[in-house]
Amino acid sequence: MTAPQSQKPKKTTTGKFRTTKKAQLIVMLQTKTGSDIAAISKKMGWQTHTTRAALTGLRKAGYQIAATKSDDGKPTRYRIAAEPEARLHNSGSAEAAYAG
Repeated sequence: MTAPQSQKPKKTTTGKFRTTKKAQLIVMLQTKTGSDIAAISKKMGWQTHTTRAALTGLRKAGYQIAATKSDDGKPTRYRIAAEPEARLHNSGSAEAAYAG
């Protein structure tokens, strides 16, 4: 059985690589204030449990994810506090992570 058309990787006509969802998530979490689950879910088109699983996947890959809880009832914000050692020695930038 083949995957539905929407799930197949898209070929680019310009020869550029397609940025992965993981790379997009890393960029969102690298900002000073980070991002909350709802914002990540909306941007990525994921359900909230999928977003939490993606954060867990980053933790397992060696990223240190900091969670900041607000006292005024706003959602918890997540950001990358530290990247894995191997990543720091390679590119150090999420923009360099591409699917091929």
